[in-house]
Amino acid sequence: MAEHLLGAVFPGAVFPGTGSPDAGFLEVWGCWTPALAPDRRAVAYVSDRDGAPRVWVQPLEPGGRARVVDTGPEPVADVSWSPAGDRLAVLVAPGGGEHTQVWTVRADGGDLRPLAAPEGGSAWFAEWTGRGDLLLVTEVSAAGLTEALLIDAATGSRETVAAGPLLHPEAVSRDHARVLLRCGPRGVRRMYVKDLSPGGINLPGGDAGLSGAGPSLPGGGTGLAGGVAERPLLAELPGSTEHGVLSPGGGTAYLLTDAGRDRAALVAVPVDGLVGAPVELPVGGGREGLPVVVAERPDAELDRFALTVDGRRLVLVWNTAGRSELEVLEAGNGPGGGSDDAGTADTGPGAGFGAGFGGGRGWVRRPLPAPPGEVVSSVRLAPDGRVAVLAVEGPAQPSHVVLCDLDTGRYLPVAGTGPLAAAVGAELVRVPARDGLELSGWLYRPPGVPGPAPYAVFLHGGPEDQERPVFTPLYQCLVAAGIGVFAPNVRGSAGFGRAFRDADNHALRFRAIDDVADCAAYLVRAGLADSARLACLGWSYGGYLTLAALVTYPRLFRAGVDVCGMADFATFYERTEPWIAAAAVSEYGHPEADRDLLHALSPLHAFDRLTAPLLVVHGARDTNVPAYEAEQVVRAARARGVPCELLLFEDEGHEIRRRANRVVFVRRVTEWLGRRLTGASSG
Repeated sequence: MAEHLLGAVFPGAVFPGTGSPDAGFLEVWGCWTPALAPDRRAVAYVSDRDGAPRVWVQPLEPGGRARVVDTGPEPVADVSWSPAGDRLAVLVAPGGGEHTQVWTVRADGGDLRPLAAPEGGSAWFAEWTGRGDLLLVTEVSAAGLTEALLIDAATGSRETVAAGPLLHPEAVSRDHARVLLRCGPRGVRRMYVKDLSPGGINLPGGDAGLSGAGPSLPGGGTGLAGGVAERPLLAELPGSTEHGVLSPGGGTAYLLTDAGRDRAALVAVPVDGLVGAPVELPVGGGREGLPVVVAERPDAELDRFALTVDGRRLVLVWNTAGRSELEVLEAGNGPGGGSDDAGTADTGPGAGFGAGFGGGRGWVRRPLPAPPGEVVSSVRLAPDGRVAVLAVEGPAQPSHVVLCDLDTGRYLPVAGTGPLAAAVGAELVRVPARDGLELSGWLYRPPGVPGPAPYAVFLHGGPEDQERPVFTPLYQCLVAAGIGVFAPNVRGSAGFGRAFRDADNHALRFRAIDDVADCAAYLVRAGLADSARLACLGWSYGGYLTLAALVTYPRLFRAGVDVCGMADFATFYERTEPWIAAAAVSEYGHPEADRDLLHALSPLHAFDRLTAPLLVVHGARDTNVPAYEAEQVVRAARARGVPCELLLFEDEGHEIRRRANRVVFVRRVTEWLGRRLTGASSG
């Protein structure tokens, strides 16, 4: 059936809406977070093809034309199709800022209304539960309190199932008897399972409700009703668990985690009878009733995964030094394999996924062919588990939507633009740091530039993000202007194991600043860059790292660009969102206990060493890193006679979501660096 669907709709693998392969880098558009309709007749996705990110629906029939779903004038960040197929959940970003809201709309564009839109706070959705129109939602108040909610998209009725700081609901079992919760900041997140009251959730449809006050989640939040304590998964093991799902009957939790190991893997945890004691994780041949590593690789980290509705198939996306590789895991039929065809109850250890954690029997692992792009940023499955819809991109191709027949491994396009002939590829380069730690990054060489060229070192955000080979208009425009780009993953970046990710915490951040200088020195030593024509720029944490490198190594860079960066940790902690401040402590330090360290790490206090001209870019609606940080930088630089310009977007937040603003941003940065590194202006 899946093969027939794909072959009939896209026999020639032609992208709908593809323009000229020589189209300018700033005119192309992308597609993100695709969701396949339950009947597999259409795909919904977010696209900026008409200038701002909105919801589009592409029918999957020959000649079907994409149409926009009217969700109002505000930018959209995500979309998800309800199991019944009649409604969409939409994540809206009012004003382009970070205070997102959850709305619902009929698939035909009617009955648009808010589901979760706290005043002064944020909301986002986790998943449709599979029962009616119930949606699992996270809502964060202006004060930073998080609630996990089940909301009926048809009626707006809601029930709170958990509350606490830094809390995120991951999944709920299909009978609504159990919920999976993630708690804590990045790098040290823990997963908890919570049994709800026996009758389930009190929403329309005859289910019984919750009652009474529950215990506390870690951090002092209010727990669930019913008096049943949250049970930690992989308790006390060092590391972090970033994502999890429950098997159809809720008896097994599948976790993306590096708990007790260095590289993130897929671990299955039996939930029934769990006592929370720390254990070592066996691989394959574990004892029944204990967690087991279902899939791991010594050369890669698990990036994301998806589980089918019946629990018998998993699609894994591996991150191999930044590039994506896909794999399918099938439930076997051997002894202890079990199935969960009804989707309501597990039949034993590992049920719903073969005999996986019961001893490794019955597993079938099958790699899929390389995807049509270096990076897979999203994967969702059809209800029957035979088709996956992916968002894929690479340095020379913007994010686009493809379907993958999981039985044959065949990829066929749905929406997006084709490869750009004028774009340059990205080359993986490894760089030794001064203390021997191996760094890496992606090199974009300017074609036709003889000898050492001007180069820009671009630093990503996070700090636990990862630079990957994706389509970045700024890089392509800089290269076209004769300026090479090196985008490194300095210590603290994700994707290279837990030890590397934690190598910049607290006082170790000074070494990450040294990494920036070591990357610049490598470019010169390798004969790629002209030492007199180097620039440093970065976004968010990368903006901070840019400022820190400019004042620590004042003669190294000729110019700098700070995009939404922090300048002073004291003012950052005072003015950012409460939940962001709480999450930042594990990485940067505590604003009171580590006051002296944070002062020393803050570049604003060393601006007497700043010599490089600065371009400062910020969104006025940024609440992650408030624009006050940019104001301080501009004021301090100008007070010392350092040339400094400010580019402020009144209708953007921490990201630049609108294409018109992105065009202004890229052109301004390219022109700014061009004048200082090449002596030319790009206009």
